[in-house]
Amino acid sequence: MMALRPILVSKYNPPYSSQTLITSCGKPSGSRMRYCNEMPAKNLVHSNVNRRVGVLLVATMASSSLLLEKAYGLELDLRMVAPDQTVEEAENGIQNHAKALLRVKDLIESKAWREAQKELRKSSSLLKQDIYTIIQGKPGNQRPQLRKLYSNLFNTVTKLDYAARDEDESQVLQCYDKIVLALNHVLSKL
Repeated sequence: MMALRPILVSKYNPPYSSQTLITSCGKPSGSRMRYCNEMPAKNLVHSNVNRRVGVLLVATMASSSLLLEKAYGLELDLRMVAPDQTVEEAENGIQNHAKALLRVKDLIESKAWREAQKELRKSSSLLKQDIYTIIQGKPGNQRPQLRKLYSNLFNTVTKLDYAARDEDESQVLQCYDKIVLALNHVLSKL
């Protein structure tokens, strides 16, 4: 690739130049034209070096942080389960979070769309965490069906959020009805 560089970036085939660079050079005359054609090539080579150094730096930092985590026993828990939440705590909280999700109906009826979105996002995230924790505590053969119900419920919650953003009342009410059915189905299976 390095052997092709002089051919690809030449006076007759300059690399991409921004409109700012072209207009800042003014009239294409003698020394200015030469400066405009040479400047992007210099910046291109310099930016590639900076990019390589940056990638190397990020890779070094990532590997050193992983080594430190292993050395000191630190591990990141990237699961969706709350770190200290047990299945029993999730089961105790699920009813309250489900009721909070259903209380969005009052905000929908009053057409307070922004408040409905905020409450929907808050209550659904807590409910999502509880349901996921409970699913993780179930035997492996029950999980696929529960995950499908979980997915259907929260996809409908997302659709309701979008409909509230668009202030589409009929779509919001339709999604809300689907959420009630899906939530009852999920809770009956858990």
